[in-house]
Amino acid sequence: MKPNPAAVLALWICLIFCAHGDARTLLLVDDHHIFYRSGTKRVFHPAKVHPDNPLIREDKAWEMAIAWTSVFRNPETGRYQLWYQAYGGGRDERKTHKCVVCIAESPDGIHFTKPELDHHDFNTNRKPFTGLYRKTNIVLIGDGGYGDRYANSVVFDPTDPDPNRRYKMLYTDFAKAEDGREWPGFFAAFSPDGYAWSKAPGNPILKTAYGGRGTQALFADEPAHTERWDKAKNFLRKTWPIPFSMSDAVDVFYDSPRGLWAAYGKCWIQGPDGGLAWKHAMARVESRDFLHWSKPMIVSTPDDSDRPDVEFHTSPVFLHEGVYFCLNQILSARAEAVGAKADQMHIELMTSRDGLRWDRPFREVPFIANESQDFSNGGIFTSSTPVVLKEEIRFYYGGYNSGAIGGGARLTDASQQSGVGLASIPLNRFAGIRPVAVSAQSTLKKTLKNVGQITLKPITLTGRTSITVNADASLGSVRVEVLNEDGYRIRNHTRDDAEVLRGDSLLHEVRWKHRTPADLPPGNYMLRLHLDNAEVFAVSVN
Repeated sequence: MKPNPAAVLALWICLIFCAHGDARTLLLVDDHHIFYRSGTKRVFHPAKVHPDNPLIREDKAWEMAIAWTSVFRNPETGRYQLWYQAYGGGRDERKTHKCVVCIAESPDGIHFTKPELDHHDFNTNRKPFTGLYRKTNIVLIGDGGYGDRYANSVVFDPTDPDPNRRYKMLYTDFAKAEDGREWPGFFAAFSPDGYAWSKAPGNPILKTAYGGRGTQALFADEPAHTERWDKAKNFLRKTWPIPFSMSDAVDVFYDSPRGLWAAYGKCWIQGPDGGLAWKHAMARVESRDFLHWSKPMIVSTPDDSDRPDVEFHTSPVFLHEGVYFCLNQILSARAEAVGAKADQMHIELMTSRDGLRWDRPFREVPFIANESQDFSNGGIFTSSTPVVLKEEIRFYYGGYNSGAIGGGARLTDASQQSGVGLASIPLNRFAGIRPVAVSAQSTLKKTLKNVGQITLKPITLTGRTSITVNADASLGSVRVEVLNEDGYRIRNHTRDDAEVLRGDSLLHEVRWKHRTPADLPPGNYMLRLHLDNAEVFAVSVN
């Protein structure tokens, strides 16, 4: 019997993203697993940037600015491959080399080197870099069409029967389609090793919009491609005003619950007067073969709680412990008409339980702040490829200190900084729940200080032998008791029977006096966490 490719891919993904075997981990980043809680509040924990950032610096002729990244850590060897976009501007006169994809590698995810490869050269006469560089770390160049090749999202697929397609990349570019016309769109490329890439013959595999800002939507019988001579700039201006289409960046991941590839990216929404290309929202497309993609579905847009100048730049998504997370790039100040500068972009953590309906509970505090380090204070470019390790989750990102869109004067002057940074959180500590300072409702017999409880929805403990709690009880304690699915306590498994959890640990072991979870009869139970000046992030059953 041949193995099911989707099942094999899900298993490989588990090797990459699951640090604790077959444990079921319930993240408390939202209330999805919570029946109810009393006297508590949720506390957001932004990622901390690495002190050695940028881990990869712009020190090659083709690296005027570094942006999009993807990273793959081989779970068997522990080695890292990291792909990043490098903008070379006009240093090489070939349009194909204006914006390229490069690779770096590392044994530990901290110390990276740039291999010298024979795939693509780079030729420049721009000081301080002059001459022909025959060996570079460039692994993909553009097609040299109307606009620039842009973005790079790389995933590893061990189930593809063709070993030359195990590494997959989505990006955007311009090329002639089957109708003989040039179109912008999503492009696919494949590789056996992440270094030598071949572009898919059917590119572009999904046509996208480009240009047409402020114009009204076309009629259905009008061609979605226009050309006009721009007298002011002396060139042929082309536009592809496709309404509600994807735009010029993309991030892809494997949506294992649905058994398909899902890509998220920019999607233009229309303005107050109906004009095109007003702001970017977040849209999703799907594919089962990486070549044929669905129509875009808008899944999130700036709303009434956002400032009027806010839009989404790109919205990479990843799936972790049953939660869809988005490291949304929040771009502010696209308001050139009133003199604002479009160069502020921070990262907002968004959550979803289905990848379609998105919550934004943490918009007040950036997950990664753009001003946190000089090299990234203009723009941060996150990816859909976090690295989940035993004790931490790593988020790699590109960044530069010139404008987040359109470059700007600083892109080429001496103050320009750019590179790849790293931010991280302790394992599963996106947000925790802790008691409020005082609970003094009239229904309480006495005022409670720093005391709260979390009651989880019923879960099966049949066949489970241990329960662990990810909690910081450095200044207090956590006790766990068990209720049946109707809410009655279980004898010998109450708060008073529980061993007290103290200190800060990702894996507090839950026990009771002379009892363990394995002693419970098979069935469904509700776990209640009693918090005394402590914070809980997740609960795992094994």
